[in-house]
Amino acid sequence: MTYPNTQLFIDGQWQDPAEGRSLPVFNPATGQEIGRVAHATKVDLDKALAAAQKGFETWRDMTAAERSKIMRKAAGFMRERAEAIGRLITQEQGKPLVEAKGEALAAADIIEWFAEEGFRVYGRIVPSRHNIAIRQMVLKDPVGPVAAFTPWNFPINQVVRKVGAALAAGCSMLVKAPEETPAGPAALIQAFADAGIPPGVLGLVYGNPAEISSYLIPHPTIRKITFTGSTPVGKQLAAMAGQHMKRVTMELGGHAPVIVCEDADIALAVKSAGAAKFRNAGQVCISPTRFLVHESVRDEFAQALAQHAQGLKVGDGLAEGTQMGPLANPRRLTAMAEFTQDAVERGAKVLAGGERIGKDGNFWQPTILQDVPLEARIFNDEPFGPLAAIRSFSRLEDAIAESNRLPYGLAGYAFTRSLKNADLLSRRVEVGMLWINMPALPSAEMPFGGVKDSGYGSEGGPEALEAYLNARAVSVMNV
Repeated sequence: MTYPNTQLFIDGQWQDPAEGRSLPVFNPATGQEIGRVAHATKVDLDKALAAAQKGFETWRDMTAAERSKIMRKAAGFMRERAEAIGRLITQEQGKPLVEAKGEALAAADIIEWFAEEGFRVYGRIVPSRHNIAIRQMVLKDPVGPVAAFTPWNFPINQVVRKVGAALAAGCSMLVKAPEETPAGPAALIQAFADAGIPPGVLGLVYGNPAEISSYLIPHPTIRKITFTGSTPVGKQLAAMAGQHMKRVTMELGGHAPVIVCEDADIALAVKSAGAAKFRNAGQVCISPTRFLVHESVRDEFAQALAQHAQGLKVGDGLAEGTQMGPLANPRRLTAMAEFTQDAVERGAKVLAGGERIGKDGNFWQPTILQDVPLEARIFNDEPFGPLAAIRSFSRLEDAIAESNRLPYGLAGYAFTRSLKNADLLSRRVEVGMLWINMPALPSAEMPFGGVKDSGYGSEGGPEALEAYLNARAVSVMNV
């Protein structure tokens, strides 16, 4: 299908920016420009903010049942259009079509879950200790218009987690989606528009990220900020929000450890961790990166993972049979080369990959590095690409200590047949999400978020709705 130019969505209408500016969108498989995306300025943002306030006043007064009906209808449109939306995502982001289509289908599940969870925004009655005639109530109200900032690696998934929770809680939301991948978010917003969401409840803008964030975050209309992206940028935005007493949810960078114990099912570990590692070419915040393998099974695991990597078919995401697509932009190619070179210079061995593929597009070989020293960059900085770094351990306690050494705490993985080991890992590995003997399987009903420098707040489960609600105490005395 033809890739579209993407406009702004303000007050229920698709429109060109006031100053007529636009930015190019490139296909990472070819490096060619495939479309344009509208570039908003303050004039557009002011219109969007006014619409968000108006939309909030309408949406908050609708019943949970009315909101749920619209959300469920939007989910239906996402399912009907999943194939077409998937092709848009693959063209702009690069991931294989099966992954892109799956992202659209998963969005439908997330919307539906939040649509139902909106019915369970409960307050409570608290007995008074002073006078039986006093009625004490705790009320849960939507916080207000929200500004959301989302990245390019999952153009729809990162938006829908925020939108689903905010809408279910009764908030309006203005989304600043990624300029690199604009069509996917626009298709999501279109599904809500077609479902009949009132004007202003959802807005969508693109432009200069720093300019937009510095304007929206301090603006009095915006009452909450939600951001997914790198830890350094997240800290800057959180600091800005703090200056204006704005509520914040931060889903930031990770550097996920994978602990493979002496008693692990090696085939399961390779299958599960390998699938997670090379999904979306490793451009995933919860991607496994630091592989800590017991010395007794190190070589067996490393060789099996290398064989898995070498067997992956890398190519254009729209091509039949592609298992890993290109990296999103040329900057990632440079980063992969630098990470690999640094590790090798420090003594690591390349078991698979390690080089760019061809000259056209942003393709990099799935790469396995063994005997990587702790001082190597890849064991300290998030690679955000198809690189797996392996080193061995002798005591599980040492592997756990290494897992917790970095300030990151988003996701972790472990493989063991021992309930004792599983219990110790569950209690001691400092991450917001831990998967044991399985691949990453995030779901709408489970919390999604990190600890330490990986952020705070959740974008899944009932906890996600709480982030968009104010709890107020109201006491009434009968007279």
